[in-house]
Amino acid sequence: MSTIPSTEPDPTRDSASAGDSEAARRALLAVRAEVAKAVVGQDAAVSGILIALLSRGHILLEGVPGVAKTLLVRALAQALSVQTTRVQFTPDLMPGDITGSLVFDQHNSTFSFREGPVFTNLLLADEINRTPPKTQAALLEAMEERQVSVDGIPRPLPVPFLVAATQNPVEYEGTYPLPEAQLDRFLLKVVLPVPPREEEIEVVRRHAAGFDPRDLTAAGITAVAGPADLLAGARAVRHVAVAPEIASYIVDIARATRQSPSLSLGVSPRGATALLATSRAWAWMSGRSFVTPDDVKALAYATLAHRLTLRPEAELEGVSVASVLSSAIAAVPVPR
Repeated sequence: MSTIPSTEPDPTRDSASAGDSEAARRALLAVRAEVAKAVVGQDAAVSGILIALLSRGHILLEGVPGVAKTLLVRALAQALSVQTTRVQFTPDLMPGDITGSLVFDQHNSTFSFREGPVFTNLLLADEINRTPPKTQAALLEAMEERQVSVDGIPRPLPVPFLVAATQNPVEYEGTYPLPEAQLDRFLLKVVLPVPPREEEIEVVRRHAAGFDPRDLTAAGITAVAGPADLLAGARAVRHVAVAPEIASYIVDIARATRQSPSLSLGVSPRGATALLATSRAWAWMSGRSFVTPDDVKALAYATLAHRLTLRPEAELEGVSVASVLSSAIAAVPVPR
C-alpha cells in the first residue's frame, strides 16, 4: 500500500535555514492539527498533500467511498488559506468544463475566454476515474506546464497550483483506469484506508455531537498557514542537500524496477526525480537540511508504486506491485 510515514516530524529540530524558512515549517506542521478537527486519522494523506505542494507536484488519493477523501482536501485548503475549486468528474464531463472555453459576446461580436475551475490554487478533481480518458487528458497540460492553452493561446495558472485527485479502486463499477501518462504526472499516490475501530468510533461520536462536514468553519478550522509559507518552504526544500551516494541510491532503485521480470513498465527517470523531490520535502519537514536513505525508503512506495505496471502473467500469479517494489528496494545496497 502506498503510504507516507504518519509520525509527526518534530517541530523543535533545526530546519534547513532560519527566519522565514523555519516560520514556514512550523506553520505548515500546524496544518495537521487544524485538519484533525474535521478528519480523524489520515495523517499520511495530509503529509502527502503538503509534500506535493512543497515539491510543485500533484497527488492522487485512492480509497473506497466514505473515507473522507473530499473532506480532507477541503479542510486542508481552509487551513492553508488557499483558493480551492471542486470538480465532480462524471461520464458526461467535457474537457472545456475543466479548462474553460471561448464564449461569443453578442454585443462586441467577439470571442472571450471564460476561465474554467482549473484556474485555482487547489483543484479537487473528485472521482477522477469516473470520467472517460478524453476528459482525464484535459488536465495533462495543466499538471505539467501549469498553463491552459485554448485557441492556441497559453494562459498561466495561479501560484501555487496543485491537483488533488480522488479515485475509487479501479475494480469498482463505473471507473476508467487512468492512462500511464497521467499517472506519471502525479507526484504521489496515497491510499486512504478504512479507519481502525477506535478512529471509526471517534468519527461516529463527532457526528452524534453535531459535526457537519459541510460546515468547516463551525468545526473550528482556521487558517494557520498561507501561500507565502508554501513558497518559502518550497524555496527551502530546493536547498536541502543530496549527497552523491543518495542520488545513486535513488537511481539504483528506479533501475532495479526496470529489471524486474514481473513488470512491463518500471520507474522512469521522471519517477527517479520525483523520489528525489519528495525525499527532500520530507527531510525539510522533519527539520533536516540533508536527505537520508530512510527518507528515500519512507517515500518510495507513495512516489513510485503507481508508476509500475505488472505483466498480465504476474497478475494472474497473484504478484502485487508492492511486493515487486519491496524486492527492488531490498536488492539495492543502502549507502552509509
